[in-house]
Amino acid sequence: MASNLDTLVTVFGGSGFLGRHVVRALAKRDYRIRVAVRRPELAGHLQPLGRVGQIHAVQANLRYPASVEAAIRDSHAIINLVGILTESGAQTFNAVQGEGAATVAKAAAGAGAQLVHVSAIGADEESPSAYARAKAAGEKAVLTALPTATIMRPSVVFGPEDDFTNRFAGLARISPFLPLIGGGATRMQPVYVGDVATAIADAVDGKARAGATYELGGPEVLSFREIIEIILDITDRKRMLLSLPFGLAKFQAAFLQFAPGPLKLTPDQVELLRSDNVVSDAAQADGRTLQGLSITPDSLEAVGPQYLWRFRPAGQFQRKNA
Repeated sequence: MASNLDTLVTVFGGSGFLGRHVVRALAKRDYRIRVAVRRPELAGHLQPLGRVGQIHAVQANLRYPASVEAAIRDSHAIINLVGILTESGAQTFNAVQGEGAATVAKAAAGAGAQLVHVSAIGADEESPSAYARAKAAGEKAVLTALPTATIMRPSVVFGPEDDFTNRFAGLARISPFLPLIGGGATRMQPVYVGDVATAIADAVDGKARAGATYELGGPEVLSFREIIEIILDITDRKRMLLSLPFGLAKFQAAFLQFAPGPLKLTPDQVELLRSDNVVSDAAQADGRTLQGLSITPDSLEAVGPQYLWRFRPAGQFQRKNA
């Protein structure tokens, strides 16, 4: 039986939050991993995740097809994780998540390689959010170029390096109140980054259906308010929860998009919160979920304390409510 060491997997965006967990999952399964990133000199933190020579970083930019084609040379499988939450210069939602996804899919088709493309549950061509529209355009382009590609659509992803739970925990450290955009009624299905990485690695193993779109959500559907309350409970902080109508939130975001750190909020992120972010009934019925891949998802309440402890007033070993 051939070893996975004979299989080369190229991971676009492998140095990011989700990427490092995907690289770790692949390394544990003995794949050879080529990490394609814009700044390979900043991907050194991935080397300890595997054995000597198992993980190698190369330069590639989805806006330049030649660099993408060079990055996937001799690859058996390709994973595209590239996504952005805010636009900057030439790095626009459409350039990265729409046209960039098409570039990867065309290159994969030309190389005869397997493709796993990571999108988002909120992907929608009719969405008021430019982020969600670009994600939908990317999915369409991928399946047009390579109908056998597997698409993974996670809900809000949480984990040690995320920009969601850490943001609000950080905000609670400096602010006496936390905003509940739209009243905090938006429903989400937070999914642990390790579970998403396992699902992606399973797809490379051939356990996912070719041409299928999987929706990855955690074990619970929670409102935005409930998620904030869980974060406050884990970090042992009491803060006022201030309901903020969408209109007012979008007005404030016009200024906060230039703010640093956890204060940053863009108008497009406000638009994203207008729609629920949960696994569809159709995906559940068809087995296109984590459970369909025989993965039991972890909850925010179970995993959150392992990394959000640093936001507690007195640190890791503080006795809550003492």
